[in-house]
Amino acid sequence: MVHHSGSIQSFRQQKGMNTSKSETVKDHPLKPSRRSMPCLAQSQTHPQSLSKHSSFLQPNRVQPQPRPQPLSAGTSTATVDVVSERAKVMETLENNLLKLSNTEYSDPFLDIGKEKDTYTDDSEHGNYDARTDQSLLIQNKLTRQKTEPRTKSSLKTDAMASSGLFFKDGKKRIDYILVYKKSSPQVEKRSTFEKNLRAEGLMLEREPAVTNSDIMFVKIHCPWETLCKYAERMNIRMPFSLQRNMRELKSWLPRNPMKLDKEALPDLEETDCYTAPFSRARIHHFTINNKDSFFSNSTRSRIVHHMLQRTKYEDGKSKMGINRLLNNGTYEAAFPPHEGSHKSRHPIKTHGAQNHRHLLYERWARWGMWYKYQPLDLIRRYFGEKIGLYFAWLGWYTGMLIPAALVGLFVFLYGLFTMDSSQVSKEICEANETIMCPMCERNCTLQKLNESCIYAKVTHLFDNGGTVFFAIFMAIWATVFLEFWKRRRAVLTYDWDLIDWEDEEEELRPQFEAKYSQVERVNPITGKPEPFQPFPDKLSRLMVSVSGIFFMISLVLTAVFAVVVYRLVAMEQFASFKWYFIKKYWQFATSGTGVCINFMIIMSLNVVYEKVAYLLTDLEHPRTESEWENSFALKMFLFQFVNLNSSIFYIAFFLGRFAGRPGKYNKLFNRWRLEECHPSGCLIDLCLQMGVIMVLKQMWNNFMELGYPLLQNWWSRRKMKRGGQLMEHKISLPQWEKDWNLQPMNLHGLMDEYLEMVLQFGFTTIFVAAFPLAPLLALLNNIIEIRLDAYKFVTQWRRPMPARATDIGIWYGILEGIGVLAVITNAFVIAITSDYIPRFVYAYKYGPCTDQGYRQEKCLKGYVNSSLSVFDLSELGMGYSGYCRYRDYRAPPWSSTPYEFTLQFWHVLAARLAFIIVFEHLVFGIKSFIAYLIPDMPKDLCDRMRREKYLVQEMMYEAELEHLQKERKKNGKQYHHEWP
Repeated sequence: MVHHSGSIQSFRQQKGMNTSKSETVKDHPLKPSRRSMPCLAQSQTHPQSLSKHSSFLQPNRVQPQPRPQPLSAGTSTATVDVVSERAKVMETLENNLLKLSNTEYSDPFLDIGKEKDTYTDDSEHGNYDARTDQSLLIQNKLTRQKTEPRTKSSLKTDAMASSGLFFKDGKKRIDYILVYKKSSPQVEKRSTFEKNLRAEGLMLEREPAVTNSDIMFVKIHCPWETLCKYAERMNIRMPFSLQRNMRELKSWLPRNPMKLDKEALPDLEETDCYTAPFSRARIHHFTINNKDSFFSNSTRSRIVHHMLQRTKYEDGKSKMGINRLLNNGTYEAAFPPHEGSHKSRHPIKTHGAQNHRHLLYERWARWGMWYKYQPLDLIRRYFGEKIGLYFAWLGWYTGMLIPAALVGLFVFLYGLFTMDSSQVSKEICEANETIMCPMCERNCTLQKLNESCIYAKVTHLFDNGGTVFFAIFMAIWATVFLEFWKRRRAVLTYDWDLIDWEDEEEELRPQFEAKYSQVERVNPITGKPEPFQPFPDKLSRLMVSVSGIFFMISLVLTAVFAVVVYRLVAMEQFASFKWYFIKKYWQFATSGTGVCINFMIIMSLNVVYEKVAYLLTDLEHPRTESEWENSFALKMFLFQFVNLNSSIFYIAFFLGRFAGRPGKYNKLFNRWRLEECHPSGCLIDLCLQMGVIMVLKQMWNNFMELGYPLLQNWWSRRKMKRGGQLMEHKISLPQWEKDWNLQPMNLHGLMDEYLEMVLQFGFTTIFVAAFPLAPLLALLNNIIEIRLDAYKFVTQWRRPMPARATDIGIWYGILEGIGVLAVITNAFVIAITSDYIPRFVYAYKYGPCTDQGYRQEKCLKGYVNSSLSVFDLSELGMGYSGYCRYRDYRAPPWSSTPYEFTLQFWHVLAARLAFIIVFEHLVFGIKSFIAYLIPDMPKDLCDRMRREKYLVQEMMYEAELEHLQKERKKNGKQYHHEWP
């Protein structure tokens, strides 16, 4: 027995083939170079507690088999027969090794240059699958399974296989899952596709579903050599050495309560690793302590996805890719599996985390972690860089909202504390004898000015001396937020090895290829011919798409116009209502119901917008998926932005501006009198509109993001139980089937998540002068949003494909555009909507402090009387006599030019225009200056990047020199210290 095993091992070494997986663990890794040290972050991809409390995380750590003892004199005849027959089996195996050498694994440590492209699985083809010699003997007819009890290792293997993370042998980790229906007619395409996948080096294993007899799962495993080959093709950066200077804070500094403890995340220790693009020719340079954990699970899934996208299923230039097979119904789904359950029977503090998913749930997705920083490195490791960047941006945006929310709250509290001392509010509340003109045609009665006392006080909450300061602050805040996000993104891309990564050439969309397959041109990047869209065709389709966009925007404006007509009709009805409360506060009732109706129209039109945007984007025939996503995201943003903000723009800039004057009111269709602003101003209507839409929109989005998937998953589980598909309700489904029962990620990826936050950013900045509490509401929503998204990604959705990205894409440009629009809008809100400019002009030109400067509230004494014009009620013909007041700067009826604009009107108008120009130029100048002062990349990061580049080149030089010197010394050749 010893002789045969030794001969087989020597034969393998001569042929350059890999030993079994159990023997692979025995291989001694190469000695690292002088500048190389083990990188804990890569060699220890699982937390320490995971290896202690969960056996399935290190499947390939098979204990070395004991060497067989020589036969003694007392050995029974049966034992001798067994040994002799095993010897025959070993001889047969040795003879078949030459035939099966192509199906063996090849160890890159032993033979780097040789590549094996054929991998099969014994479950489908019955070929040798590189199991250990001992495991082959165990499966022989002469095994000890019938005579000896099952060992711990066999129980461990069964547990691994039943967990749903490995093949049936309990050793090969599942890297990807394909799902198809047995009743699907696309059998030939699927068979060819899977055959080509095996030819590329993947191993496949089929497994029927437990709950549905028509569903079949295809488990995919990527062996070591295939991982190395495609990691080199994809230029994946892997750990090279440990050399950076790690700075540790002094122990006497107080601990930040928002940071997670190292004990809570043992997997995220401070280990800075130099990385370099993986190369099989220089594999001895990389720190490989364990081949099973060298490539993380997300990296393995990304490599498999890369192969799935480039494998053919039919003969033809464009007949390839899993996306096309999903579209034509060959497969139902394709996704990487989760790393196990997100829950555990045992507490994580005492028994540790079962897997990374469990760790993310306990330290990130739970509501108790709402005040903690996000474990971005763990998120990136599990979900990929693209999703990691989204949560990094969302966390950065939420953190930056804290100072904005505090300043907005201070402005609101300032208005609250000065509400009673406000001179304007005092005059309105004390105006017992001032009669206001009727604000509607038939049912409105004459009211005293002091009846608007509550409106005046509420308006002062938002329209006070801090409004201008807060508008300037938010404009600067938006610039600082975007500029510092650039720096934060640069640090993340450096830490996540994305500095030198560029988007690889994307494959063409099937629709683009089918449409333009007759016209080809040479791709300037790949040098290969590909379908080409002529410019006239592209321009004509773009014009049709733009026309569709304008049509949808006109539809939005039509809906806003319908709401305006409703307000004109409703104010007459509410003014004659039987209930005294509604009759008294008919303006509030009109605005409130108008806002609710407008919100329902907004939510109804959103569904239409999404379908129209989808159709228009498909009409353009974008070349790649990224072009399609950018075009679709831009259309959705335009539709949603106009839909949400059109009514707000109407109230801010048009309400009450064209109503006319008593006796000569402007009417819509010569029937409905246009709506006027309240005697205390139009700002209260704007605040009400923004508050209702912002709160209701956020509540609806949160329900659709979490409540809807929860209901869908609950309903699917209920259907399985009602159908008796889980027999005794005690069957534990494998992980791949649990993932299949979860909801897939949104069709458009992170588009919906970004769109929601970008629209919220618009609410927070564009009309913030009219609603200082907007940043506070956004902050509270985002604290909930982070945990909702985390819970959704970890528990309710299938694991998305870990994609790479270096930034947030087109959304950054949209955010910059919103920042510019916010400056202009806030300038107009302060100048036109609020009463800041009229009060300013009165204090300096017409008030008691004329030519003395504005010092305090007493300078506004008499402002209300100055802002109200006089009208003769007898001119209405309604039986009234005397005079009434209305908001405007017009001459009284007894003047030589009655009802003409006074000089004060022109002074206020000039001051408003001057304020808009000065405010915009001042804020834009400050924004540009701040953007110039803040570099896009921190200086220490630039120095670290240059230092790393230098050290990596030096270390690779010395490591290569040392390796070649050892090779020459081993071959008996003379060597020198200079570069060969």
